[in-house]
Parts: sequence; structure tokens; C-alpha cells
Amino acid sequence: MDVSQYLEIFIDETKEHLQSLNEQLLVLEKEPENADTINEIFRAAHSLKGMAGTMGYKTMQELTHKWEDVFSEVRNGKMKVTPDLVDVLFKGLDKLENILDNIINAGNEGDDKCEEIIGQLIAFVQNGGSGAAAAPAAAPKKKAAKASAEVAVATETKAESGDASKEKFRQFKYADFEQHAITKAIDEGTNAFGITVYIQESCLLKAARAFMVFKKLEELGTIAKSEPAVQDIEDEKFDLDFSMVFLTKESAAKVKEAIMNVSEVETALVAPLSKESVEAATVKDENAPSEAAAQTAAATETKPAAAQATAAASSGKPVVNRSVRVDIEKLDDLMNLVSELIIAKNGLVSLNAQQDEANHTAGNAMGPQIEYLERITTNLHQSVMKVRMVPLESVFNRFPRMIRDVSKSLNKKINLVISGEETELDRTVIDEIGDPLTHLLRNAADHGIETAEERAKTNKPEVGTINLNAYQEGNNVVIEVKDDGKGIDVEKVKKKAIDKGTITKEQADVMTDKEIIDLLFRPSFSTAEKVSELSGRGVGLDVVKTNIEKLGGDVEVRTVLGGGSNFIVRLPLTLAIIQSLMVEIGNEKYAIPLGSIQTIEDIPVSDLKYVQSKEVIHLRGSVIPIIRLNQILDIESTKGEDENLTVVIVSKGEKLAGFVVDNLIGQQEIVIKSIGKYIDSPKMISGATILGDGEVALILDVNTLV
Repeated sequence: MDVSQYLEIFIDETKEHLQSLNEQLLVLEKEPENADTINEIFRAAHSLKGMAGTMGYKTMQELTHKWEDVFSEVRNGKMKVTPDLVDVLFKGLDKLENILDNIINAGNEGDDKCEEIIGQLIAFVQNGGSGAAAAPAAAPKKKAAKASAEVAVATETKAESGDASKEKFRQFKYADFEQHAITKAIDEGTNAFGITVYIQESCLLKAARAFMVFKKLEELGTIAKSEPAVQDIEDEKFDLDFSMVFLTKESAAKVKEAIMNVSEVETALVAPLSKESVEAATVKDENAPSEAAAQTAAATETKPAAAQATAAASSGKPVVNRSVRVDIEKLDDLMNLVSELIIAKNGLVSLNAQQDEANHTAGNAMGPQIEYLERITTNLHQSVMKVRMVPLESVFNRFPRMIRDVSKSLNKKINLVISGEETELDRTVIDEIGDPLTHLLRNAADHGIETAEERAKTNKPEVGTINLNAYQEGNNVVIEVKDDGKGIDVEKVKKKAIDKGTITKEQADVMTDKEIIDLLFRPSFSTAEKVSELSGRGVGLDVVKTNIEKLGGDVEVRTVLGGGSNFIVRLPLTLAIIQSLMVEIGNEKYAIPLGSIQTIEDIPVSDLKYVQSKEVIHLRGSVIPIIRLNQILDIESTKGEDENLTVVIVSKGEKLAGFVVDNLIGQQEIVIKSIGKYIDSPKMISGATILGDGEVALILDVNTLV
């Protein structure tokens, strides 16, 4: 059986099971008696064992089998969950993740046979959970050999009682067409066997095992009848055994061998059927169908369960699984096509406006159709965006385990509280946000949260808390990493910055606390007293800032000395298609993302003021610095010096700035195109877009400019 076609599904489902094990083990560590958690871990390990066995990954199968043994003992009350056992299980989980990485990257399990972990798990089972000295590496093999020998003996004993199988098949009732098909096959020299297959009691997916038995048998012959019916087997409406009449040229031994190759089958009884016994059990039907119809009916009856799903759906049977796995590349292609459609639509809108201008008309026959096209493309874009949206849960759920390990290595007590994990982000953003968040959380655990002794001196609870929260705010998603630790010592940062030569003492004297804290985001800037595995290696907050700004987002810090810190990350919902304000600077057109714009103001030149020789305006209680884009972009302005200024007020977190532009064109849905590596563009340009008339407009990066 070629299993390579199932590799992708195996990898996806294994990731889900490993994540589930991670989450459940964290619960188990706190609640060792939690029966639901124990059952959930047993089920996940059991499923992994079956999947790994089917794919031929022996090490993963053996390791998960030992997990299953451990939790079988725990479920039966013969063992207790201890902290030592949880530590070994976490190590085993890391091994399983390593094996999966090897399968993804190298196509095999790697060289590590996990003998030490397997030995430790066997020792826990043998010693009733005390976790005494690990059993030698050879022990698992002996025990496995003994277990398989016991199964073999049981199988043979059961198989010898062939009468039990015959008894089962005497209860079959055959319709005329079934009897005709079976006796005709026997006359032509085909073997007819009555088969009963027994599934192991611990099997969770009986229908899947039955389907695999059917698949194996169909390679050797034809299933003429099954009891219960195939549909009932698919719906798991059977106990631990099912029977069938099988027509084949092969021997009973070969048939049995094929069935026993399916994992989680306890045994199979195979007995020959005679022509006389089939005829004796036939129920005569006056309204029997013709032979041709009978053959069609028989073919339908023996169709494997998976092939009947479509028929079940058309018959009005409720569909359980309404989701489908789609390769992200296909979604990228779909998004590109929608992008091109929007560019084409913008072209039609532009062309229509030019015709109206030329003919001095306001609206023509094409107007309503173009409006309709605009609505359709916008809805299509939103639909594709929804398909690409992934809950942040897929990133957040890896952090509880990480904080558990970090708190142990730092000897601190830390509780991670997650909220808002259902908030959705574009898949491309999700893929990139994991590393920056990992660093912020490690930073909070290492630099933020104090030891239990230090917290006791300041009357804080001995367990520190890190809050990871996400929520949507307009066209952005905000993620906060907040701790109740010691906060950032601004004076310490200032002193470090002066010592390193990052700033002078004179500069430090006039800088605000916020500006000093922003120094932490400078390359290689660290306040760590000593180098640890977690921090102080020069890969600091500057990497976090760079990665987040690469995604069109920004990060800011709020802190109270002794009261903790809050790192706030803002990210755009999508990186592909955005709403923007089109502006003119000189004779050139530029796009400013709408999500960054607060207001647009018409400011008289007389309202301009100067602070430290820089232009500012005073607007509704705020002092806002002015950025003349024509000077930064080196473009000659078309406006006179005494004309009112058109100022677009933009924000980066809490910072505001005013962009001075010559003219406003209007709001437009634009497609972001990467400029690529051929043009070494300055950081203030985040990409380009193609306008309706084919002209290229550059998109301004508000974060960098502010």
C-alpha cells in the first residue's frame, strides 16, 4: 500500500495531536487527577500510534505505544501522575516533535530511537509510577515480543474454533440475486469465504479500521455481502466485529494474512462457504430484480465506505465535516487573481471618468455596470480575505509550554494568561509573527518578572503573571504582552545608553522617558547584567521591531517602575489589498494607507509654530510635528508659499505627525506590489501600486516617516 499520498494529511494531523498533547500535559501538571485530561491524552497518543503504524514510522509508533501503556495504567487507577512522570512525558513530546521535523525535512524518522525515554516510561509502568531506574534499552523489545506471542496464541486458539465462524454465517440471509452471484462464482472455481473480523477493544476509529480491511480485501477479490451493511459500518453502528462473504481465487491463509496486516485488528476468522449452505439460507422474493439489476445492487452493497459519502450526501444525510484543507499557494494564486481583477476594475473606473469628462456628462450607460463590478470585486476580495484568515490561536497555543519551560529554567513562578486567541489575521502575517512574540514573552519572563523572593519583598503575589491579549482595532490587530514585573528602569537605560555612546549626556537630559525606552529597540542594546540562554546575546528588541515593521506594523512600550511593562504590537489585517488615500505631491501620485490616517486638516501658514527649529502645529490640545513630503521625497511643490497647507494627520501608535501634501485625489482600494530587489528603495517606501490609468504610484511607509 503506497502511503506517500497520505503524508501531508499525516503531518497536519500529527501537528494537531502534538499540540493537543502539549496543552493537556500542562493541565495534567496542575490537575494530576483530572480524568477528562487523562482520557484526552490517552486518545491522542492512541491516534498517533495508529497513524504512525499505518505510515510505517516505527519509532513514533513505539514511543506513543508506551505513552498509551502509561495512561492505560493511570486510567485503571494502578498509577498516579507525578511531577517526575510529567517531566519525562514532556521530554517524550519533544522527541515526537523532533521525529515529525525529521519526517518533514528528510522524509524519515532520523537515527534517534528514543530508547532512553521509552525505557523510562517502561520503568514507570513496571514500578507503579515511582519512576525507578530506567529499564535497559532491550527491555521494550522483550516485552513487545512477549505481548505479540500472547496475541498470536490467543489468535490461534480463537481461529481453531472455526465452528464459531460458521455459526455466525448461518445467520446470513441471502436475496435471490446474492445467492445467484455467490453460487455462480463457486461453480467457476472461485473460493467463497465467510469472514468475521474482530477489532481491538481499545480502538477509537472502528470505521477507519473496517475501511482498511475492505481496501485490503478488494485487492484480492470481491466482497459479495457484509453484515452489518456497509453504510452502518461507515457510521460505526457495529460492536467490535463485522462479517462478510468474500469471493476470491486466493487461499484462506492469504486472506487472513491480508486482514491481520491492518493495525488494531485483534483476529479474523475465515471459514469456507459451500454452495448448499448459501442456497439453504436464501430468501425467495417474488419481486426479485433482474440479474443485471442484481449485479448493480451487489456492486453498490460492496462499495467501500469512503466511496459512499457522496451518495449519502445526496440522500439528505447530514454532512459532519464541512471543512477542507487547501494549500496556501492556491490561496496566494487566488489572491493574485483578485488583485489583478481590482487593477482591471480601477482601469475601467478611470476610463469611464475620462469619457464623462470629455463628453461633459455626469454618468453614462456604463456607469451602473461599473458600480456593480466595483461591488462584486469588493465582495470577492472580502471573501478571499476571510478564507485566508487564521485565528491567532494557532500561534498562541505554543506559548504556555514555552513559559512553563522558561519558568523552570529561571526558577521563577510564572502564570501565562491568554485572551483574544480567536482574533483572526491574514495567513502571511500569522506565519511571521510567531518569532517576535516568542522574544517578547521570553523578555517578559527574564527581564520583567522577578523571583518569588524579590516579589515577596514588594508585597506582590509569589506567582508572576504575563498577559497575552489580542483584539481588533479598525483595520489593525493589536497584540499586547503585559507583565506585572519590575518594569523598565528608565535611569538604568539612560546610563547604559550614555556608557555605550548611543547618546550624549546633553541629549539624555532633554529626552522624554518614552524616547529613552525606545533606545531598547536599538541594535545590540541590552540591559541584561549577565548573558543567559534567554537574553543578552545581542539578538534583542531591535529584531522584534524590524520584523514587525516589515509586516507594516509597529511596537510601542508602556511601563511603570515596579508595576510591570506592556509591549503593544499593532499589525495590519492583510498585506495584499488595502484602502488608501491617494495624494499628489508636485506632479507625482502617492498612496497613504487609510488605517494610519486620523484626520485631514486645512491649516493656514500663519498657524505654523517652531519647536527646536522644527515646524509644528497646535491642534485640539496636541502639538504635532509637520513633515513636508516634497522636501523628503525631493519633489518641487506646485503650491505657493502663502497658500493654506493640506495636512494629513497620521499616527504610529500614540505618536502623531502631519504630512503636508499638494492635493488630495481621493480614497481608493489598491493592490500592494513589492518593488523587488532590483530597486534599492528607501525604507520610507513600502511598495507600489498600479493605478487605473496604468501609472505606478508609490506607497508611503507611515511608520518610518513618523
